[in-house]
Amino acid sequence: MTNYNTLPLHETLNLYVSPTSYVFEPASSSSVTHGFDGPAFINEKDSRESLYVDRRTGRMSLNESSQIPFGKEKVITCYGIIGTLSLATTDFLIIITSRTPSCRLLSQPIYLATDFRLLPLSPLSNSSTILDNPIEKELISLVEQGLKSGRLWFSYGWDLTNSLQRQNDFHLYEKENQLKLPLWKKSDERFFWNRYLMNKMIDLTENGGIDLSRFILPVMYGSVELRSTTLNNRDLLFLLISRRSRHRAGTRYFSRGLNSQGYVSNFNETEQIVLFDPLPENNKEQIRKGRVDGRERLSFVQTRGSVPLFWAEVNNLRYKPDLQIMDYTETPKALSTHLHSMVNIYGDVHLVNLVNQKGHEQPVKEAFEKYMSLVTNSGDDLLLKEKAHYLYFDFHHECRKLRFDKIQLLIDRLEPDLDKMMWFHSINPNSSQYVVLSKQNGVIRTNCMDCLDRTNVAQSALGKWALNKQLRMAGVISIKERVEDHDEFMTMFRHVWADHGDTVSRAYAGTGALKADYTRTGVRSKEGMLHDGYKSIMRYIRNNFFDGDRQDAFDILTGAWVAKKGGIPPLTDTRPLLMRAMPYVLAFACTMILAAITLPRTSELSIYSFLLLWVFLAFFSGTYIWGNGTSYVSWPRLNPPLEVLSWNGPGARSVARGRGLSLTKVIPLFSNRNKGLTTSSSSSSGLGSRPAVYKMEEVELGKRKGALID
Repeated sequence: MTNYNTLPLHETLNLYVSPTSYVFEPASSSSVTHGFDGPAFINEKDSRESLYVDRRTGRMSLNESSQIPFGKEKVITCYGIIGTLSLATTDFLIIITSRTPSCRLLSQPIYLATDFRLLPLSPLSNSSTILDNPIEKELISLVEQGLKSGRLWFSYGWDLTNSLQRQNDFHLYEKENQLKLPLWKKSDERFFWNRYLMNKMIDLTENGGIDLSRFILPVMYGSVELRSTTLNNRDLLFLLISRRSRHRAGTRYFSRGLNSQGYVSNFNETEQIVLFDPLPENNKEQIRKGRVDGRERLSFVQTRGSVPLFWAEVNNLRYKPDLQIMDYTETPKALSTHLHSMVNIYGDVHLVNLVNQKGHEQPVKEAFEKYMSLVTNSGDDLLLKEKAHYLYFDFHHECRKLRFDKIQLLIDRLEPDLDKMMWFHSINPNSSQYVVLSKQNGVIRTNCMDCLDRTNVAQSALGKWALNKQLRMAGVISIKERVEDHDEFMTMFRHVWADHGDTVSRAYAGTGALKADYTRTGVRSKEGMLHDGYKSIMRYIRNNFFDGDRQDAFDILTGAWVAKKGGIPPLTDTRPLLMRAMPYVLAFACTMILAAITLPRTSELSIYSFLLLWVFLAFFSGTYIWGNGTSYVSWPRLNPPLEVLSWNGPGARSVARGRGLSLTKVIPLFSNRNKGLTTSSSSSSGLGSRPAVYKMEEVELGKRKGALID
């Protein structure tokens, strides 16, 4: 097996920029590494190494002599390398230039990356030259948006991508095989957010004979919330971590369901951790108040993810988009792949479905149950029959009239399985060796339509159930005691879970979570409902008019879209002139109506005629825009959802709306004039009753709106 450099990652780097190279030299003189058993300090004075990157070729090498090239232009302090990225004209090296300390977890600082820089790798490495290319400028803008809008966390010595249980398994594996692995090698590739960007450096380390392990920094997208608290005079650290999968990452309406590899949208792993110290035996040691070494550790893991089917919701300017479930022949195989992956990682998987059993969401429930029955009842797959379990809970029906406390009904139904599932519990009573008292051998996988608001309520309730069980078994609270009996602790608990839900929601839907007042206070209020109304409006605006760019940013950074140098021509707006003009007509008509109402007038007759004209134009343009709603949505330009938009195969779907409205339907006067027109001429003029998806050659970039659909 390959021997990797397992010394600690370089924490602070001085970047020397010259016309021909970038040289990264470690700035810190000493470092600390952290294993599962505790911290270990090393002297870095004899182990310093610099990374040399040729700006002309992108070649990387280690220069242990640390000689700084002559002719350096400037020195930049950076805190890690995110990776390399190829765009339209050149490659870029992405670095972290600013970080914010969040907390210290078992002596290891956790940071949030707050600013970044793109370093061009090109003979023409001049920012003005690069930005003169409109395609490159647009792609760079998307990359910057994706980096700065994300919550990217990292640590130089603690593996944020793995749960305590998986870290313990790696520790045992290393011990049994007498080896040591670098941080990137142990990271969970699902939550190693910059894994695609690190491909080049990892390939050089594995196959190129250059060990860059100390420069490969795994970054996690999600949230890290650590709070210090006290319960029954025992000092505790309460930690909640959410890890967002890099696979099928995206936004609310542009990333739904699963793909053929079994990856689902909006997949998040949430780990609830409690750290404290065991009571001293026979009072030999005095309890140190205010300090927690974390020698006793409790962990409970849950997951969420989109309904694992091929389905979508098509934006059309309506509040509820069109629902579309596509019955692909590969659906059973893709669902089986997803479930096998979950079982292999977590053990027993309990899929809790919270969607409505009536109305808009009913087809999703029925399709989910149909395919789950098909996959788990297949005689060929005994593993899924034994390990994959489906449970339906109609959240909105059971918790109607703001009775969100009725979520306890779900916990009661799951409790026998939760008791069997257990949790991770390890203890180090005498500061020598950790002993694992229990392991979690299953997971609850919760979903609603978005896997956001209802899922947050359910997961926080499951977290509270686990906390009661864990703390009773650990002796922190008595058998008859509940954490709910401690108001100060519960206030902290609810706020941490509410902040966690907001982070997951902002990444997917663009706003904080709904129903956050219940998660934060334990009570559903009218004020909370007003806040939810505001968030719903903001979601509507973002999802219809801004999420196209956000989806493009996700696709670039995760490798879902790869640039082809020289093959990305700009694309102009291909919609008919009438369609492009309608928003301007509507805006101008509304302005004129407002002017007519507010400005002084000469006579009532003239103002009525004036108003009639502009009201007619406002009605005409508004109706046309509403009828062609899909043509005014901000669609992704790099990976446009053409297959979804043109799907005409088997499956369930709601009535298609906003996909085409002819002039004759807006103004019946035109119907007689257009009777003689053929279908082809009507279509070519852009006024047909049914929209057509434009032929896509290389339409990766174009105008934000309407580049995809007529």
